[in-house]
Amino acid sequence: MLGRVRHEITSAETVARALPTGAVHQGAALSCEPLPRRGLKEVLSQSLGKRRVVLVLDQISDPHNVGAILRSAAAFSAGAVIVQDRHAPPESGVLAKTASGALDILPYVEVVNIARALEELGEVGFWRVALTSDGDQNLAEATCQGDIALVVGSEGSGIRRLVRDRCDVSAFIPIDSQMGSLNVSNAAAIALYEMRRRA
Repeated sequence: MLGRVRHEITSAETVARALPTGAVHQGAALSCEPLPRRGLKEVLSQSLGKRRVVLVLDQISDPHNVGAILRSAAAFSAGAVIVQDRHAPPESGVLAKTASGALDILPYVEVVNIARALEELGEVGFWRVALTSDGDQNLAEATCQGDIALVVGSEGSGIRRLVRDRCDVSAFIPIDSQMGSLNVSNAAAIALYEMRRRA
């Protein structure tokens, strides 16, 4: 395989110096063009005929959390993870390592406007669920049998009002009152499990 690619054998230290600070590598690096971005309409059109679950991340900025969410989304057969292009971590080495291969399995769709993307999802029949600690319903009650867009918010401020207004229902995960909230990646994993359990 290396015979078809122009390559240079060097030390791991030289590789580390050639990469951005903190980049994850195992002594190898490849300079290449990024894969073409996939749009929301394209991703949705490829999963017709079966129940679809997509995860919408509203301004979650920590690449470790996003990577963990991607891993859970792939494990529970979500159709895509949708993020806003300006308020989400790039597909970096940290995110990819935390995702443990999920970036290769699951579409990571960047949109300009999350609220508008939710409107588009609603127009094609998705039931939009905002996962919030002060939700109106228990998550189990808010789940339906059809297509679902599950919205989770940022680590600090949660889901923005305009985004929440585009959802059909807000739902909470019942937890012990001694603990006020869950880490966003844990909440997403529990919610995705609930979606699949009720499929």
